[in-house]
Amino acid sequence: MGVADASADAGRAVAYGGPGRALATVRPVAFRRALENLVDNGVRYGARVRIALAAEETALVLRIDDDGPGIPACDVACAFEPFTRLEGSRNRNTGGTGLGLTIARRAVEAEGGTLILTTRPEGGLRAEIRVPRAGRGG
Repeated sequence: MGVADASADAGRAVAYGGPGRALATVRPVAFRRALENLVDNGVRYGARVRIALAAEETALVLRIDDDGPGIPACDVACAFEPFTRLEGSRNRNTGGTGLGLTIARRAVEAEGGTLILTTRPEGGLRAEIRVPRAGRGG
């Protein structure tokens, strides 16, 4: 997977597991940016990221797992709001502008998909993208 390879080439601990190829009709630039935003967040807050892809009958499912602190369930909805940063400091050097998750969700939803964030029971955050195999909406 290109995003995982590029991140690993940049010295980040990002690994990919899944098929070498799976097809869905998406806007490649926007969708790649969504994945890059999720991987960047995972590396920033969790150091190590694992990307898994599963091809189901009607959808492709991407799971981006990190080893960070996760996000409390009560904060997940606001994490997608523009300019919201859950990281406590206001220091721009320790985080971004608070648009990465907003951009990621909008890009995924534009393809008829969903983006859900959950804290994994073993720790860390999971971002799960489900996008229809047939493309936008169907």
